[in-house]
Amino acid sequence: MKTQEIMARLQVKYPGESEYLQAVQEVLESVEEVYNRHPEFEKAKIVERMVEPDRIFTFRVTWVDDKGEVQTNTGYRIQFNSAIGPYKGGIRFHKAVTPSMLKFLGFEQTFKNALTTLPMGGAKGGSDFDPVGKSNDEIMRFCQAFMYELWQCIGPDQDIPAGDVGVGGREIGYMYGMYKKLARQYNTGVLTGKGATWGGSILRPKATGFGALYFTQNLLHRAGKDIAGCKVAISGFGNVAWGACTKAKELGAKVVAISGPDGVCRIPGGITSEMIDYMLVMRASNRNKVEDMAVKFPELAEFEAGKKAWSVPVDIALPCAFQNELSEDDARELKANGCWCCCEVSNMGCQPGAIKFFQSNGILFAPGKAVNAGGVATSGLEMTQNASHISWSGKEVDEKLHFIMDSIHAACVKYGEQPDGSVDYVKGANIAGFMKVATAMLEQGII
Repeated sequence: MKTQEIMARLQVKYPGESEYLQAVQEVLESVEEVYNRHPEFEKAKIVERMVEPDRIFTFRVTWVDDKGEVQTNTGYRIQFNSAIGPYKGGIRFHKAVTPSMLKFLGFEQTFKNALTTLPMGGAKGGSDFDPVGKSNDEIMRFCQAFMYELWQCIGPDQDIPAGDVGVGGREIGYMYGMYKKLARQYNTGVLTGKGATWGGSILRPKATGFGALYFTQNLLHRAGKDIAGCKVAISGFGNVAWGACTKAKELGAKVVAISGPDGVCRIPGGITSEMIDYMLVMRASNRNKVEDMAVKFPELAEFEAGKKAWSVPVDIALPCAFQNELSEDDARELKANGCWCCCEVSNMGCQPGAIKFFQSNGILFAPGKAVNAGGVATSGLEMTQNASHISWSGKEVDEKLHFIMDSIHAACVKYGEQPDGSVDYVKGANIAGFMKVATAMLEQGII
């Protein structure tokens, strides 16, 4: 395999799909040396097959808003790879959703899921529906219309969607209600991220953030450092950021900044438990304004419009909001302000220039496919609960999640350790996930 040749072909085939092509290139560059030591992979054209999704569903979603006006959005489900298990990946509702974005997320999901030690393939879906400013009834009607188009393409042994940006427990509930009506069966295993009273995992809303901090803790310990006492900046204030803030505070870190599309909220004394609880209110309001935190807690927080979390002096940066949110300029600003560690919690949260800058300047860095795998890992545990008709306590799920994140870190070290003893976590995560998927594809024949 020659990465440049494959990328040249893909760039001609998929012009303009920069996010997807960026994700593919990162993986291929990481695995090229290992791949070329396996002529059986080349003979079976594993890479050429792996970079193409199994199938893509595109559908119209028509719904009625509160004014009685008909609205139309586009929905998607991309089933990327099922070599090691049924398709698994979130549904994202955001105005910026495109097929290219979902292809990159599905591709990344394939390797992330492989890292979890659980049998799950990769998929992603969503719509360009923008939940910001929508009423509860409008969101319900859209979710029902979306599931009406999708329900025959998913199932507990076929494709198990979860939540993602713009899709939380409320949206999962509305979608499942419609699925149950259409399928005429009560099968909670068709979705994860459900309510705890009807088959959900009690830990799921916090799991991505919790898992990210467990991975970060492992990374720091291997580098001879500790998270306790560190100042942390976190982007976003949804479920992922909420979980990350909760666990960071529990581990003794001091979260001094959270951000949103409108700017940054500086919290010099560190985020409090009351402020963390208020993040849930902010997310549920659909206002998408981090300024609300400073309005609610004016004595503890200060809002600055137009600024990012990365403008605040910290030790550790945790991008938790959206892909490509941290640029090379942001990385330079972080370093100038004393930052020495960045762990991507959002999928591909850092732009390539930022990653290169971190790695070439001695800043500890780990990619989202490893750091944020705790969310889908807990979804996998939820699938096990549903299939086995059992229920684990939050403590039991947390222990299993901690073990999985420890295992992911160990796999990254195994494949990413450098001659000088440092770890290239990007390379390690990509190779570990790739080898598992590639081996399964080889063993299952040319299909």
